[in-house]
Amino acid sequence: MELALQIGLIVTSVLLILLVLLHRGRGGGLSSLFGGGMQSSLSGSSVVEKNLDRATLIVGVIWLICIIGLGLLIKIQ
Repeated sequence: MELALQIGLIVTSVLLILLVLLHRGRGGGLSSLFGGGMQSSLSGSSVVEKNLDRATLIVGVIWLICIIGLGLLIKIQ
């Protein structure tokens, strides 16, 4: 169980770094390479940005679960 949480933590950490770097900053970002530069007239952000936000949130929650799980396992041992 501990090994699975450690592997999950490493994978989600790398994914979280990549997803955060893909977000558009003040001067644009890597997300504009994938169509993030095209704004929708009805919403404040593009569909790509919204999906990127969702993916970042999901990976962040999984990362948090791995951190808490590892902390509890270390505390029990």
